[in-house]
Amino acid sequence: MFLHDYVNLYINARNKMMYKRRDQHAAVCILRIGCTVLDLPDVVISDRNASSGWARFYPSPDGLAHIDSDMVFAQYWTHEDAYETMEHGSIVCAEVLVPHVVEPGSIIGAYVSCKEGEQLLANLNTGIAVTLKPYLFFR
Repeated sequence: MFLHDYVNLYINARNKMMYKRRDQHAAVCILRIGCTVLDLPDVVISDRNASSGWARFYPSPDGLAHIDSDMVFAQYWTHEDAYETMEHGSIVCAEVLVPHVVEPGSIIGAYVSCKEGEQLLANLNTGIAVTLKPYLFFR
């Protein structure tokens, strides 16, 4: 399978990609996916951004043992050394790779950055539980 045959789920949503989209925070939500996806057939864990040439891949759920949670959930990934910044930024983007599709029943909620985002999501009538978490959006 190719990387784009998977649904790519960041383990930590507060990462480099979210930082790049921080100005669009009100129009973005983070879907919360239940841990049950870890037990689906052929799910893979990457220890950093899956598109990185440095990524290692492990079967789920045992692959979680290879996640450096202190690095993945660090508040900052910047360092004085440019190489360390690049490596840590890749680790912050560790992923769960689910083949083909994540079923709607796996969605257990959503995070939004502000009241405006909360209202935009409510207008979609999804029935998804919404939680304000500005920190995840660099707010």
